[in-house]
Amino acid sequence: MIKGVVFDLDGTLANSIEDIADSMNIVLTEKGFPTHDYDTYKTFVGRGLKSLVENALPDSVNDESILEACFNRMMIVYDDNCITKTCLYPGIAELLTELQKRGIKIGIFSNKANELTQKVVNVLLADWTLEMVIGAGGDVPRKPNPKGAILISTKMRIAPEEMMYVGDSGVDMQTAENSGMYAAGVLWGFRDMEELLENGAKILVENPMDLLDSFN
Repeated sequence: MIKGVVFDLDGTLANSIEDIADSMNIVLTEKGFPTHDYDTYKTFVGRGLKSLVENALPDSVNDESILEACFNRMMIVYDDNCITKTCLYPGIAELLTELQKRGIKIGIFSNKANELTQKVVNVLLADWTLEMVIGAGGDVPRKPNPKGAILISTKMRIAPEEMMYVGDSGVDMQTAENSGMYAAGVLWGFRDMEELLENGAKILVENPMDLLDSFN
């Protein structure tokens, strides 16, 4: 029986791709580099902003100082724009409300930098009680390392095998497996069904409220 749920943030609870893409494209334009469309950025996200910057830069750029400068600039630009267009996916509010009605505890573990994760959550998810919210940074390694998920499990006082990890990417499914949680893949996010299944998704859901079937 599932007693707690850990959610990924970007591509799972919040559609943030336009703010991420717009911010990175500002940085690229400032540097005179080519920009990318939203669909391309969906393939770049999932492993933190540093990885996204590396993917967005031209292959010819292999100077660490340029990468670092672009990353630092991206952090500033995105901090100013991380909730400009970002919003909850349709059905997420209803799902979270119903989970809380059923006494299911909720946490968030994201590969977005912790300060940005907290900022987005404080704006978009203030209406729900979240047991713990963890972003990247500090002594918590990025997913698929399970440390953050285990920390949330410990805070909830729920064994990992009684918890579900919900995400939209292969990295999320690996995190679920590495932490001993039930892996649920969502199909409205940034990645496709094949990636989710290849990385261990136990169930796939097309709409947020469909997730409730797993709790019956």
